[in-house]
Amino acid sequence: MVDTTGYKQTAVVIDVEGDEWVETVDRSPQLVKEITLSREKIIERCQENGLVGMGGATFPTHIKLSVPAGKKCDLLIINGVECEPYLTSDHRLMLEKGNEVLTGFTELAKDYKGITIQPLKVKYPQGGEKQLIKACTGREVPSGGLPVDVGVVVQNVGTAFAVYEAVQKNKPLVERVVTVTGKSVKNPGNFMVRLGTPVTALIEAAGGMPDDTGKVVNGGPMMGKALAMTDVPVTKGTSGIILFPSDISKRAEVLPCIRCGKCSSACAMGLEPWLISVLAQKGMFEKAELHGVWRMFLHLSGEEAVA
Repeated sequence: MVDTTGYKQTAVVIDVEGDEWVETVDRSPQLVKEITLSREKIIERCQENGLVGMGGATFPTHIKLSVPAGKKCDLLIINGVECEPYLTSDHRLMLEKGNEVLTGFTELAKDYKGITIQPLKVKYPQGGEKQLIKACTGREVPSGGLPVDVGVVVQNVGTAFAVYEAVQKNKPLVERVVTVTGKSVKNPGNFMVRLGTPVTALIEAAGGMPDDTGKVVNGGPMMGKALAMTDVPVTKGTSGIILFPSDISKRAEVLPCIRCGKCSSACAMGLEPWLISVLAQKGMFEKAELHGVWRMFLHLSGEEAVA
């Protein structure tokens, strides 16, 4: 199989006749609120059903929910901050499945004890774990640390819904909501699609590839990656497919850095981008690493990778 980067990867292809489900999976639309499973069994269900972070990092959910020895978590944040332009899959999911994820609407949250809704200004990268934690709680995750170091676990809203289906319905993670959009797309929208669905099929469902398409991006415009080809499958981390017209898909001219310092003031990770850029250009990668270059790649569309 060729993945979204254009490289061949080992894959498992499941070929069945029709839509076959095992009897233990509850596919009814009935909302199940009462939780009867133990903490250990819930984590086991998450692992057995293949749950990962749906915000982009796709880190295994059962590991994230297993607080390490010596650590304590007193706060769970369900991340519904969709700060990447164009993407609306999380927003649509909260509208359609608000009761299941217990968030998205203040009216729904009133029915659940211990849950509060925290409205935030929509700006990039508000959905990054560290930025979200500070905005909601005032706690600052130390450099190189993890949210659990300040007693917090963050889950994407799509992950929260997947946990509900795995725990309450015993349903494996086999589908997700994907945004398909672009300025020239005829029928942009959000689609609930099975994992493995070709991106070409999604584009056709949205009205086909516009003639002026210059680039197809998997994910958001800020952290997404351009696809080498569209004959690739939807994966657990595919939040959106954006078709950019040629006139806005080209790289802008790189202008000389005058070291004004504005990038340092704007950097949400507290870095000095101008300095890291100079070090990278000169091949001084060890010094760039000392100045936190890898921290620039840790927040992935609302969910950080666990390093």
